[in-house]
Amino acid sequence: MRRLPFAEDTFDWVWSADCIGYPVGELSPILEELMRVVKSGGSIIILAWSSQQLLPGYPLLEARLNATCSSYIPFLKGQSPKSHFLRALHWYRKVGMEEVNARTFVGNVQAPLGMGERAALTSLFEMLWSEPASEASSEDWSEYLRLCKPESADFILDEPGYYAFFTYTMFRGKVPNKQSQPTLR
Repeated sequence: MRRLPFAEDTFDWVWSADCIGYPVGELSPILEELMRVVKSGGSIIILAWSSQQLLPGYPLLEARLNATCSSYIPFLKGQSPKSHFLRALHWYRKVGMEEVNARTFVGNVQAPLGMGERAALTSLFEMLWSEPASEASSEDWSEYLRLCKPESADFILDEPGYYAFFTYTMFRGKVPNKQSQPTLR
């Protein structure tokens, strides 16, 4: 991403979903490289998962799982809060992009769930919270296993009133007129 194999001003726009700078990383070098290959007036759009509430009725358990067992933890430890994906507005402005904005979209699922939704949510539970961390209490881990494993009699996706939501946040900026701008590099 830091040196794309394309000439300057090749594309009208670029976009990335669940990839660039996610969940953390300094975006300036990547945005500068994307600006190089996007024509003046073109857009650079980055979209990524930003939140979820997947265990209705268990918000504290979900918060503790996110804080101790999340698959994102290795990527977040030791990182500056300023490099978090949800601070992308700063990075867009820092590299000189115009008309910078953010927008969050909500997706949701509700019972009755189809087989595809069940499979996707079960995979998501495993992706997010697959391994117990030493910081997780045994009670939280037991509760996770009770609620999030399909073989459990209390599998949360079997609840007749199951409802969950997740959000994606999209950042967009416009590449300024390059004739009047100094070179970024």
